[in-house]
Amino acid sequence: MSEGSDAAIEGARILGLVTSPGFVRMMARGVIRRCPWCGGRGAFFTGWFAKQPHCRTCGLQWRRGDVGFELGAAAIAAVITLGPLLVALGITLAVTWPDTPVGPLLAVFLPLALLVPILTYPLSYTMWQAIDLTWREVSPDDFSAEHIAARALDAD
Repeated sequence: MSEGSDAAIEGARILGLVTSPGFVRMMARGVIRRCPWCGGRGAFFTGWFAKQPHCRTCGLQWRRGDVGFELGAAAIAAVITLGPLLVALGITLAVTWPDTPVGPLLAVFLPLALLVPILTYPLSYTMWQAIDLTWREVSPDDFSAEHIAARALDAD
């Protein structure tokens, strides 16, 4: 470890950044597109699709050393999209069977299947971040050293 990394770890301990807020609180924060760890509005997204490497409020890094992080976020997006669509389709089929209007169903469900993932893109990432933070222990190395150093200097 380098000197900067040692300072980041000590700074994280001093600033209390390694205490978990709990799963329910992190999921609630993720649902409203905030950083699951600190609840900061300056979380990971600078636009609808543009992300930065760490939270602008607490410095928590986005990927935390995991190469396959995006797969979990994609799975959350699939659940958010496919779950409600399949339930709605099942209810519609149960109500209209045997004279199911296939054309109108396709006209409604196909655009929804394309638009919902786009609309829930940032939400799926922040929710997955909350799940990941619960499953994998957070260490001071998960925070941006530069961010912690700047925050420690501001506190002085």
